[in-house]
Amino acid sequence: MKKDFIVSRIEATQDGTPYVYVTFTDPNAYKSELEGGKQQNPFGSNQFTSPEDLMKNLPKAIGDISKMMGATGGGGGGAGGGLTDSPTFKISMKEYEDMAIKVGDKLTIEVKKSDSSGI
Repeated sequence: MKKDFIVSRIEATQDGTPYVYVTFTDPNAYKSELEGGKQQNPFGSNQFTSPEDLMKNLPKAIGDISKMMGATGGGGGGAGGGLTDSPTFKISMKEYEDMAIKVGDKLTIEVKKSDSSGI
């Protein structure tokens, strides 16, 4: 199965480990949001558009997250923050830098069933 998606969000992990969460949105839903003027950031201040932006603002994002967790008495939500119906992948910083993706990029995700002969 192959499906096209748009990168809609890139976030640092909440625990400060060298990973990022990349969230994908259906291209039709993404276009309707842009046409409807919904360009506000509902996911907080730790959204990044490039690896350089992520590295530059990582300490601030970690500080914001710890303040938020301290004020609410705990985390909450799913991967990287709020709950979402969109697919979200946790990838290493190396993978993220190698892919050189940014918000708005169109990607194709392919899912294949592995041949399980052994393990």
